[in-house]
Amino acid sequence: MSVLKKINAKLDGMAPGDREIGQYIVDNPDQMLRLSTAALAAEIGRSQSSVVKFSQKLGYASYQELKLAVSEAKAQDWQVPAGVIHGSIEVGDTYPVILKKLIGSKLLSMQQTVAANSERIISRTLELLDGARRIHLVGVGASSLVARDFSYKLMKLGRNVLHDSDSHIQMANAATLGPGDVLFALSYSGASIETLRIAELAAKRGTTVIAVTGLHDNPLSRVADIRLYTIADEERARSSSITARDAQLTLTDLLFILLLQKQPDANDYVHNSEAAVSVLKAERSS
Repeated sequence: MSVLKKINAKLDGMAPGDREIGQYIVDNPDQMLRLSTAALAAEIGRSQSSVVKFSQKLGYASYQELKLAVSEAKAQDWQVPAGVIHGSIEVGDTYPVILKKLIGSKLLSMQQTVAANSERIISRTLELLDGARRIHLVGVGASSLVARDFSYKLMKLGRNVLHDSDSHIQMANAATLGPGDVLFALSYSGASIETLRIAELAAKRGTTVIAVTGLHDNPLSRVADIRLYTIADEERARSSSITARDAQLTLTDLLFILLLQKQPDANDYVHNSEAAVSVLKAERSS
């Protein structure tokens, strides 16, 4: 049973305050996903602590975990294409079943990630990136690959971008940041020690920290000024951060496209980049 159905089923037996919170969530799940505990409390005229306690009464350790459950419930309303399966890939699965499960997991992760981030927070992130003096992208492991991809895209737009796969160099770069700069930190767990320490250093230097992380409460999200959430099946046994990477790429690609639309001379930058590369391709083929 989804959390929305569970709340709806328990409404009649709840105390008046809890019933008011529960009814709001059932009636406005999309709005709830955009609200912090304080904002939700203000919306319905209850205390912030009552919202937290409501989450705990449902069996969740925090309000963020409740939001994740609501996001998952909303995603169930979205139907994956016919023939696509979402579930854990097992050792004995056949090739066609593996394909269907893999595609289903990727699609669901991307859809849930988009649902977990409001247009307002995406717009605010866009404003910060657009106005940044420098943008420093950090991440380790698979998150570093996403950071590198995003850095290339931003450089195509003529942005002043810092990125290096070596965490020591990332830390050294962070030591040069200050007000007017943006640190864009990617970590699904939010507990990668290198990324966390870099974010803490940047924050101390007055840099705006944007975190791309899981919806659960974590150290990186607590350091960040802006939080973008990714949703993935990373708690299950896995051999690689497949769905977390897809979720991160969904957000970075979205931000790149929106910046492309926002920047008046973006097409000129992209054209110049493509023209420069085409010269090398021509020389190689000659």
